Amino acid sequence: MIQIHGNSDKLIVVVHEIYGINQHMKDLCKLLLEQNFDVICPNLLEQEIPFDYSQEEEAYRNFMNNLGFTNALNKVKNIILDIQDKYSKIFIIGFSVGATVAWLCSEEEYIDGIVGYYGSRIRDYVKISPKCPALLFFPKVEKSFNINELIATLDKQIIDVHICKGEHGFSDPYSPKYNRELAQNTFKETLNFLKNR
Repeated sequence: MIQIHGNSDKLIVVVHEIYGINQHMKDLCKLLLEQNFDVICPNLLEQEIPFDYSQEEEAYRNFMNNLGFTNALNKVKNIILDIQDKYSKIFIIGFSVGATVAWLCSEEEYIDGIVGYYGSRIRDYVKISPKCPALLFFPKVEKSFNINELIATLDKQIIDVHICKGEHGFSDPYSPKYNRELAQNTFKETLNFLKNR
């Protein structure tokens, strides 16, 4: 687990992809600290070495078979419940499966906002009714489902959805699907969202 405390009264919990805590997650945590947030990134996989991008199928199977969304959700909730009294605001940023975990957490009273990058499995939890503002970034095309159909099913009252001209993984500079301009723009929108809550 990464825990970085800079004496902020605002906490961001970063929830990783199927790969685990890789260099992208480490870099993001440092960037968020520089923006005056305390940061925690739980190691949901409980393994020191993350999966490589070339191991995508193996990493996905590992997540689904050995962790799953319910266990991931409970791990994140337990971490937050243990420290919630120390912070005036708590946010969650998740990537891919981590975005779906953030989405599942959005029904909790003690979460002040969530940001989800390419949370394709949100489609399995469209009945979730967030109690906090949600900012969701989806790529224009996902190979496993129709983005527009998913967005049409979401209650947009406190959900801000962006369809981005990039692929799943566009914000990760270590991924072959990285899109620098899109990553920078969505990060600016993320910071704007977090700082205005």
